[in-house]
Amino acid sequence: MIDFLRSEGIDESILAEIEDFRRRYPAAETQDQRIPRPRFRYYGKEVWRKALTALLAGENLLLVGPKATGKNVLAENLAAVFNRPEWDISFYLNTDAASLIGTDTFKNGEVTLRHGPIYQCAENGGFGILDEINMAKNESLAVLHATLDFRRIIDVPGYERITLSPATRFIATMNYGYAGTRELNEALASRFMVINMPIISAEDLTRLLQNQFPELKPRYAEQFSGLFQDLRKKCESSEISTKALDLRGLLASLSLIERGLTTGEALELGIVNKTFDEFERQLVADVIATRIAGDLTAAELFDGTWTK
Repeated sequence: MIDFLRSEGIDESILAEIEDFRRRYPAAETQDQRIPRPRFRYYGKEVWRKALTALLAGENLLLVGPKATGKNVLAENLAAVFNRPEWDISFYLNTDAASLIGTDTFKNGEVTLRHGPIYQCAENGGFGILDEINMAKNESLAVLHATLDFRRIIDVPGYERITLSPATRFIATMNYGYAGTRELNEALASRFMVINMPIISAEDLTRLLQNQFPELKPRYAEQFSGLFQDLRKKCESSEISTKALDLRGLLASLSLIERGLTTGEALELGIVNKTFDEFERQLVADVIATRIAGDLTAAELFDGTWTK
């Protein structure tokens, strides 16, 4: 990851600080399986520079942006860069204080605390990924207020006080407009450095596709990147919903093409069928057809011989 950041043009002074951080806070061997090995890279020098600087300064991050801006990819990449164990914490309806900090359990004849993800992250110097934080209910928010406070201490009633490891960081993500989301209150927002995630550029998306699929011919990498930008423009003009604007679906479609499906079949599964309205599906299919022929195969898209 350090070499990747260097290739992205990140300042050597920042890279030196990251390496110093990794030396000062080596990850325990028992947590090795929690250190992410990202399948995807985040592309965007300015976002990288801001995020790295904030984390090196001891701050927590809030990544805000619409769908397909790479919030979770960046969060995973950051944990990998700092070589820290990662805890993924999703805020759904039943996420409460006990599920975050821990619950009482009976062990060896006595009541003990079974540690929750926030507790483990704090204790082990982990990176906690707080997914869709604006879906958290009030009880969960109360835990986060204490955890993210500058004192870096969590009081657990009936148990010892938890002091956060100096290596612990929290990275929250949020997306406006999803069902069940709400505004983040000021007290919680003030505990984060906030990065407004930009829309991935056509150039960066082409690089991402070529990184994930090295054998993909450059002209087709540009066409798939252009297709994604065409779909985004349709979304911005409210001609279609954001359901079909699915970067994961685009990448998965290319994997299906590698394994033998035609472009039309793969994009139908990964993009077109993400919307359930027949009229909208036809609009999305028309956008695809203007960019990419539906009968192309792996042999035509990729260099080399594909026998998967």
